[in-house]
Amino acid sequence: MAAGRRKRRRRNYRKRLLICLLVQILALTAFGCALGWNRGVSSFAADIAGKFSSPVIADLDLSGIWSTCAVLMDERSGKVISQVSGEERMYPASMTKVMTAIVAIEALPGLQKQITLSGDDIDQLYKHDATQAGFQLGEKVTALDLLYGVMLPSGAECCLALAQDISGSEAKFVEKMNEKAKKLGMDGTHFCDCTGLHDPEHYSTARDIAVLMRYAVHNPVFRKIAQAVRHTSQGTNLHPDGITYYSSMLKNMPDPSVTGGEILGGKTGYTDVAGHCLASFARIKDREYILVTAGAYSDNDPIPHIEDAYTIYNRLGRVVDGK
Repeated sequence: MAAGRRKRRRRNYRKRLLICLLVQILALTAFGCALGWNRGVSSFAADIAGKFSSPVIADLDLSGIWSTCAVLMDERSGKVISQVSGEERMYPASMTKVMTAIVAIEALPGLQKQITLSGDDIDQLYKHDATQAGFQLGEKVTALDLLYGVMLPSGAECCLALAQDISGSEAKFVEKMNEKAKKLGMDGTHFCDCTGLHDPEHYSTARDIAVLMRYAVHNPVFRKIAQAVRHTSQGTNLHPDGITYYSSMLKNMPDPSVTGGEILGGKTGYTDVAGHCLASFARIKDREYILVTAGAYSDNDPIPHIEDAYTIYNRLGRVVDGK
């Protein structure tokens, strides 16, 4: 009888502890919203909630895709549903810019800050044939327009302008990127630059990029930018009418609909060595998922990474629909 009472006391204690924890999370969230710093608190609360959540499905067939590396992650819980060589080292190419953007967003004092493009690094981008948004040396651009330039057309000059303004140099900014990677547990990642230009020592894994993407989409500024189809910058001293640029992902998705939902946004990447890459997020049946693919090569299909996203998300939608 005494043993039974002890068991009941332990059960009651655990229940009280869980209730207290949930009350504290709700209080923190409400307090954070009142002060305007709910981003971090909401992310914390989401992570805690995720610990008590399980993916809708436990596995998904990823066969028959172009990509050599792939990770499908349940956004709510952070659990990997399926993977193909998800822990193997790969080159992230311009998926790097997801880290560039989120580090910049968290470091900037304001999104309307005027930043002047300057320095030899930007001039060198032409020699590397780096993708650019269209801004020029000496041009004054808002931080927000540069962020759109980073994520939509994959503008390397926008990355360097933000890095130099925030940290004084690209090298110092890259230190921040690697520090953030370490904090996020991206143990298979090392950045050498903020643009994703190829370097043998600039590498990651599909799983690490999925972890990064999951973190980034919790930020409302990043999320809005990553979901944009196009953006027109404010007028500048060199482009009075602004510059209009388009999402390198969504312009190749005239219909983002997939079975049971839609692809919301993401970031493409490509180098000859990395192949076609894509970090994306989608909503299917009121639940969000992160998909990272890399190493897609095709002589006949110019967008094998986009095809892989459709294949996997449609396959996921059909499986979830059948549950």
